[in-house]
Amino acid sequence: MEHIITKMNRFIRMSVVGLTLGLLSISAHSVEGELNAIQSISSSAEAGGKVVVKVSLKAAMTTQPAAFTINTPPRIAFDFPSTTNGMGKSTQDLGMGDVRSANIVQAGGRTRLVVNLTQMLSYESRVEGNDVYITLQPKGLGGGAEPVAATHFSDTTASQQKHSLRDVDFRRGKNGEGRVQIDLSDADVGIDIKQQGKALVVDFQRTALPKNLQRKLDVSDFATPVQFVDAFVQSGNARLSIEPKGLWEYSAYQTDNKFIIEVKAVVEDPNKLVKGNVPGYSGEKLTLNFQNISTREALSVIADFTGLNMVISDTVSGSLTLRLKDVPWDQAFDIILQSKGLDMRKNGNVIQVAPREEIAAKEKIDFSSRQEITELEPLRTENFQLSYAKAADIVRLISDDRQKILSKRGSANFDVRTNLLFVKDVPSSLEEVARLIKLVDVPVRQVLIEARFVEAGESFNHTLGGRLGYQGPDIGIANGNAVRGNVNGNVNLPGAASGLGGLTLNLFNATKTELLTMELNASAIDGTTKNIASPRVVTGDKTAATIESGVEVPYLQASSSGATNVAFKKAVLGLTVTPQITPEDSVTMKISVSQDTVGNIYAGVPSINTKKVDTQVLVENGGTVVIGGVYTQDATDSNSAVPGLSEVPVLGWLFKQNVQVKSKKELLVFITPKILKETLGSN
Repeated sequence: MEHIITKMNRFIRMSVVGLTLGLLSISAHSVEGELNAIQSISSSAEAGGKVVVKVSLKAAMTTQPAAFTINTPPRIAFDFPSTTNGMGKSTQDLGMGDVRSANIVQAGGRTRLVVNLTQMLSYESRVEGNDVYITLQPKGLGGGAEPVAATHFSDTTASQQKHSLRDVDFRRGKNGEGRVQIDLSDADVGIDIKQQGKALVVDFQRTALPKNLQRKLDVSDFATPVQFVDAFVQSGNARLSIEPKGLWEYSAYQTDNKFIIEVKAVVEDPNKLVKGNVPGYSGEKLTLNFQNISTREALSVIADFTGLNMVISDTVSGSLTLRLKDVPWDQAFDIILQSKGLDMRKNGNVIQVAPREEIAAKEKIDFSSRQEITELEPLRTENFQLSYAKAADIVRLISDDRQKILSKRGSANFDVRTNLLFVKDVPSSLEEVARLIKLVDVPVRQVLIEARFVEAGESFNHTLGGRLGYQGPDIGIANGNAVRGNVNGNVNLPGAASGLGGLTLNLFNATKTELLTMELNASAIDGTTKNIASPRVVTGDKTAATIESGVEVPYLQASSSGATNVAFKKAVLGLTVTPQITPEDSVTMKISVSQDTVGNIYAGVPSINTKKVDTQVLVENGGTVVIGGVYTQDATDSNSAVPGLSEVPVLGWLFKQNVQVKSKKELLVFITPKILKETLGSN
């Protein structure tokens, strides 16, 4: 209650300095020039959870009081122009359902009635003689075809003028919402909005609808929540029926002769208690219903609602009709500025509002003044001691013509020995240089690069063949041993030392004068090799680090004078890494891997076989990336045979030999970056 009273007192203070809602289209009945007065306020409960608040006045009102709502805290404000508070008190306890109390505040010739609620309710008001009845009910009350949550955007009984609709258009908003735009013949059209079943119904009171606009639009292809927009005439009023799908919410507002309804989809989040506003606007929602209100007063209402300090230029003039329902206050503020050609500048919690041309002219004058001051202001010299950055680099940075920080009269120099920077310029530029140095004169973060070079090799040797031999008299030799004795057959299987597998058969006579040798050979050799090197290096952020391991091959090189000198060629395994630390503490690395070996010698000069891989990868801190691709494979298949005899089936293997040699090698590089902490080694 204290919070409400504080807010209402602010209404009073703002009214004293000139904030009066003064709705030009709404006037109170006066008796012999005297002001009307609120004499009593009472409440009663009706069926269905409805609460009716009865406001009794001294004289009858010809129109309904203007009203607007505030969601946080939930309350509804009604303005009674040319009316005083005749109750003798400023609060009235109602205490019925969700209706708590009422505050009555008089400011000048106007009285505002604020109904305090426990939750936001929908409301309707009507005038019967000297009494104003305000019916409040929970939102969503009713079902089927019964209209609920009706919102009256203007008085529906004050004018007998016949209005008309000029155009009904549908568009898709930039955030996927459906926008129904209605062009009105004038700004005084009475408009009621209510949800009827699953449709949104808009009634334009005593408004004609031309034949060409009486149609049903299928807008489902626009990919918005709205499926159909139906315009027709009912009971002398123009009616618009909008049929959305799924979960949706809407907002409606009017600026002069344009009335706009926006319907957007609602995504339910069980963990979120409050639904989000339209993207780009984050203010609390409010409902405003003002006809022909002056622009200054409309801005004052926004300032009062937000609690911001607002300075409004004397050149702000004119009036407008505002009909806003559940619109974020910053969106309502933006709508007012755009519709009247205004602009604003914010400094802290103070907002200055003026016509765009006026603000632009003032800023131009300010810029010109500052420029003149810069050209006339005396120069100062300031010294900066740099700890990590080089003074020469800072001089190039602040003197760069593409983004020069020094003024036209400024200059900078440095001392290499002490790493001091000397800057002579106007104070504003010196402050800018100081801020820049604070940003760049910081230690560079370090990265430890751990690399592992693994060269894996695999070889395979397969031999298959045979040999048939014959020796004459005297002696026969079988596997290097003299054979004597009776005719016999020997089978020899060589041991592992020979590295071969085979079968040898020797046949000889008793006198050892003739020897027949038959030999079958088969062998297979498998082998794997692995070479590992694990260098490490520490480098700074965005600084290249190079690791090399290998030899330099010397050779003689002739000079132009005819003499010879010794030159060298590198044959190394090299790695160059340039790390860059990301804001998420991952590391982007530009990597170059090369493997050079000595090749053939040509005229005394060695050739170098080169294998190289260049790439760029992103690795998390402490993660490992594997770089492959330097892969070689050799295969040899050779045959030796006796022509003709090698073609004999089965026995042909005794007259030929087949040798297959296969080898393959692959170089794998494992790289692990680790970001070193700034406090490393300080303990």
